[in-house]
Amino acid sequence: MSAGRRNVDVGSLADRLIAAGAAATPLETLTSTEPGFDVPSAYAVLSAIGSRRVAAGWRPLGRKMGFTNAKIWPRYGVTEPMWASMWDRTVHFVGAEGALSVGAFTGPRIEPEVVLKLRTALPAGVGSRDVLEAVEWIAAGFEIVQCPFPGWKFRPADSIAAFGLHAALAVGEPLELTPAVRDALARELGTFTLTLLRDGVEVERGVGANVLGSPALALAHLGTLLATQPDAPPLAAGEIVTTGTITDAWPVAAGQRWSSEYGTLGIRGVTLRIDA
Repeated sequence: MSAGRRNVDVGSLADRLIAAGAAATPLETLTSTEPGFDVPSAYAVLSAIGSRRVAAGWRPLGRKMGFTNAKIWPRYGVTEPMWASMWDRTVHFVGAEGALSVGAFTGPRIEPEVVLKLRTALPAGVGSRDVLEAVEWIAAGFEIVQCPFPGWKFRPADSIAAFGLHAALAVGEPLELTPAVRDALARELGTFTLTLLRDGVEVERGVGANVLGSPALALAHLGTLLATQPDAPPLAAGEIVTTGTITDAWPVAAGQRWSSEYGTLGIRGVTLRIDA
């Protein structure tokens, strides 16, 4: 346990973040108000938030990975990936086309991602093809992230404690993994090109390698990271993992329609209408 975590009132900070999220009100960064607040402190707060949500009837569905795309690290002042839990109240299975309300979120942005569901527990230290043996299906996804800190300015520990910046995940049509599909994905996950469009106009392209070499390698990284955190449960069968944004995160507004195309990856993209 770090010195910072020993000096942090974990429960109080969890309550503060939950209240700010429910009211969509801004907060000062925890690193500016809590001396010694660090990454272990942040994961302790995240765990306390999870316990409160379970007690309130929320059901965990899996994990989100954040900052797997090193190209955007300078923009947000981070230097490594992070994770947070996702919930039955934040994950939405929309298929090829759906809608999502962002009116309750603070500074929402959209991220096109690759979503994986585990059919078995994921061992630590496995490679890309071996990771896929643990995967039941793959799907396109849009994560909506939010930030309670003004101007999207924070330090890594702040972003972890604030629900990992997770607001919602829209999941597209799943593609079940057969041996042939796994072989194809092992070849394509690092090289496919994703196209992100807003109202039918292309805004950015990104490649699978942007997320730690490929979404499969990002999943492997998460398994390894969790193994270094004694208080974090390891990845288990049935969990859904979204592996991080392939492009930059883009601000969203009511009335927009965002869509994604996954090129040679062989999965169907998502069209998502943004509602107030």
